[in-house]
Amino acid sequence: MALASVRRMTEPSALPPIPFNRPAVTGRELDYMQQAIANGHLSGDGAFTKRCHALLETITGAPKVLLTTSCTHALEMALLLAGIGAGDEVITTPLSWVATANVVLRAGARVVFADVDPATRNIDLALVEQAITPRTRALLPVDLAGLPVDRDRLHDIARRHGLRVIEDAAQSMGASWGGRPIGSFGDLVSFSFHANKNMTTSEGGCLVVNDAAEARAVELWRLQGVERHADGGMDVTLPGGKHNLTDVAACIGLGQLPQLPAFNARRRELARRYFAELDRDLGLGLPLADFEHGNWHMFQVLLPEGVERGAFIAAMKARGIGIGVHYPAMHLFRLFRELGWRAGQFPHAERIGARSVTLPLFPAMRDADVTRVA
Repeated sequence: MALASVRRMTEPSALPPIPFNRPAVTGRELDYMQQAIANGHLSGDGAFTKRCHALLETITGAPKVLLTTSCTHALEMALLLAGIGAGDEVITTPLSWVATANVVLRAGARVVFADVDPATRNIDLALVEQAITPRTRALLPVDLAGLPVDRDRLHDIARRHGLRVIEDAAQSMGASWGGRPIGSFGDLVSFSFHANKNMTTSEGGCLVVNDAAEARAVELWRLQGVERHADGGMDVTLPGGKHNLTDVAACIGLGQLPQLPAFNARRRELARRYFAELDRDLGLGLPLADFEHGNWHMFQVLLPEGVERGAFIAAMKARGIGIGVHYPAMHLFRLFRELGWRAGQFPHAERIGARSVTLPLFPAMRDADVTRVA
């Protein structure tokens, strides 16, 4: 039945397309950008960057938030702060965007994967504990699709084993755990503000730091290690990079941030509608219906056995509906196979990675759009 349904769906649609994602733009973004252009300050650490920093700290309740050019750069700086380098091991999930593991390799450390929980699709914390060795220095969990990893268990494991926690919260801006926003507690937390996230700066991200000395170090790492003096002189104290967000990008974020609660509320409404409208007889594997913690960054389903993913994506495209894939199990990529990982080691991640598709979900979607996708 499922294969026949796919064949019927290949008939082209005359209806307007439904993209996989469309950023919600409120209008204030353009106002702020015009002000920045008029002021002549387009690069980093201008008035709008400072306002965006302050608003992020207010929203997350975090003591220090530093904007970066990407979540990847935020993760790289978190690894630097944690002192991760050659000979160290960092435990993470194989089911994420490859940047999560790439930053560990770029730091000179060894990536250690632990399989995911089939219900949450997040890293299985029982397997994390089993993977800890004397060389383990940090845990790097990922909140897949905006559903947080159990922070209570995560930080308990880290405390008992003396490990740093570097949260890849790229997808979970506005999510919460125990009634507290993700980023308002913990160790080092990174967010992404890429255009497909729940709020955006077009490209960009941030690192949440809970220690004053480490916050100062991040300020140096993100801009060439430069320390400026009141008399106009300067010094360089460490080999920093160029990771500060531009003022123009911060203008977009400043327009987006006040709307984030409304954006996420609409995402939750759309997710509930998907649960109500998707036909259970299709055999789809639905995500965990967690409306307490997650921000519904994505609505991912698992295709039933017998439906070829490429054919399904093409059939939906023919009907004007965009479909995403997030993510193939990364230990199967050549880079990681050459490091010794192989098929069969993480069966849950491999099964989910092979069968997962992401349905359209963005605040501007209409209820009727969900009905059409379903």
